[in-house]
Amino acid sequence: MINEVLIELNAKMQKAVDGLARELATIRTGRANPALVENITADYHGAPVPIHQIASVSTPEANLIVIQPWDRTSLRNIEKAILKADIGLNPLNDGNVLRVVIPPPNEERRIKLAKSVSKKVEERRVVLRNIRRDGIAKLKEMEKSKEVSQDELKNAIKQVDDISNVFVDKANDIGQNKEKEIREI
Repeated sequence: MINEVLIELNAKMQKAVDGLARELATIRTGRANPALVENITADYHGAPVPIHQIASVSTPEANLIVIQPWDRTSLRNIEKAILKADIGLNPLNDGNVLRVVIPPPNEERRIKLAKSVSKKVEERRVVLRNIRRDGIAKLKEMEKSKEVSQDELKNAIKQVDDISNVFVDKANDIGQNKEKEIREI
């Protein structure tokens, strides 16, 4: 019973940390990253479709994203979608591919980006703490209903705290790496 709670807790915390990593990947730092554009939806034959499903997205250079649609008729719609997404990128259309040059952010923009990263990391730490709290509540319920003893409860709570600390550290590391990436440019 305790192991099931710990496994569930571990899985939820892993999802929270993975979500943070995906979310921070979409923050523009001046370095080209396909995650900046691949989830933007473009109109494709009347339906909104993520760009990565209708085109190949690559980064041949550190400050360049190249988007090559599989159907050239969708090129203009992809260009419009990127402009409409309002992420500060201007695609260059040469008729075959879109080239998106990633300009380096100025110092003021870097400070804002770093604050944004810190805020997102703190939000994930709150999520992790809530998951921890819910896990401990389940364990205490189990102790109340005499499914586990008080000693088992204490040991399980210690394990929950250990797991929680590992994931909070992972979230902090992800945030620190992103902030470092923002400052490097």
